[in-house]
Amino acid sequence: MERRTNEEASRPAEGAVAALAELAAVHAAKAELDRRLSPETYEAIRGAGFARHFVPARWGGSEGTFSACVRDVAAVAEGDPSAAWCASIAATIGRMAGFLPEEAQRVVWGEGPDAFLVGALLPAGTAEPVAGGWLLSGRWPYMSGVHFSDHAMLCCPVPLAGGGNEVRFLLVPRAAYTVEESWFMTGMRATGSDTLVLEPTFVPVEHSVARHDVISGRSSGSSPACHAVPLRAVSGLSFAAPVLGAARGALAQWTARVARKRAAAPSTNRLLGVSEAATDAVLARTAGQLDAAQLLLERAASEADRGTLTPLAAARAHRDQTLAADIAVTAVNELFRNAGTSGASETGSLARFWRDANTGAAHAVLQFEPAARAYAELALADASPGQGG
Repeated sequence: MERRTNEEASRPAEGAVAALAELAAVHAAKAELDRRLSPETYEAIRGAGFARHFVPARWGGSEGTFSACVRDVAAVAEGDPSAAWCASIAATIGRMAGFLPEEAQRVVWGEGPDAFLVGALLPAGTAEPVAGGWLLSGRWPYMSGVHFSDHAMLCCPVPLAGGGNEVRFLLVPRAAYTVEESWFMTGMRATGSDTLVLEPTFVPVEHSVARHDVISGRSSGSSPACHAVPLRAVSGLSFAAPVLGAARGALAQWTARVARKRAAAPSTNRLLGVSEAATDAVLARTAGQLDAAQLLLERAASEADRGTLTPLAAARAHRDQTLAADIAVTAVNELFRNAGTSGASETGSLARFWRDANTGAAHAVLQFEPAARAYAELALADASPGQGG
């Protein structure tokens, strides 16, 4: 109950998420051309509480739930999937920063819980050991939202004294890095996922955390419950929720288009109901598919909120997240295919939702086959030997 109280007390005024979705939709076309969100959209993301969503309450954060984050990210994506993607990243990397030592957390949130952080799980760069820490340098691509970031959690293999490496996240401030434009994609263009470039910069040991601790959910006893969750159980939520919202946005655009056409067309031109029947089937099927995808994500999020996930439950959650993305993309592709020539207009909202959904679903963490393999391995091992046919 305390966790919910913290979240409710720290959340912005009701309607901030809806206002963000509306604002992002207004700016979406230009943001796509600019290949980054507008400053106004980023401030609205901050104001809607995404950066603070998983931040510990002692820093003024919400200690929020995965269920609320999925719901709000999907809602924003109905206006602009790129804005939702960046909002989700802000929440996700903020959660990861909660694994940092206290001193580093104070650097990030000492002046407030709404700092924007960026990061990625894949290691890159070079960390040269020096007294008290490392000299970190390198290039990290695909850093969504990097243009408006306050800090970055950079993943890098760190040499160990006894030989070998340990992969760690190292915290660096915005003043330390530059951004190289490299994000020229079919969809999710406005995420501004360009390359972060860092010249040799000192990072103290106290500003780092082992990647394994983040992946396993190994947080301190004083950390909020939303940090004590294995990454496998929740990583797909960050990316599947924008895909689901993009598909919902496409469905809303497609449905409005069909309704206008029907209102304008005389009944004698409806080919004895054949065309209407086919259109009705598309509407019913895709709406049902998106409801199913939503239910899969809601279950995965609510189980993460309850905590104490077994390895099999975590694998099932990841399976469901990838499956939800697959279902959502299947639906948006059917809508696009049945929208007619006008629906394929490069400047139209439907085409943008289609591009964004397909690009978002291409993320490595949303690939079904690896998730299916991990789930099947645990499910088969868990089955009792005497139950086979």
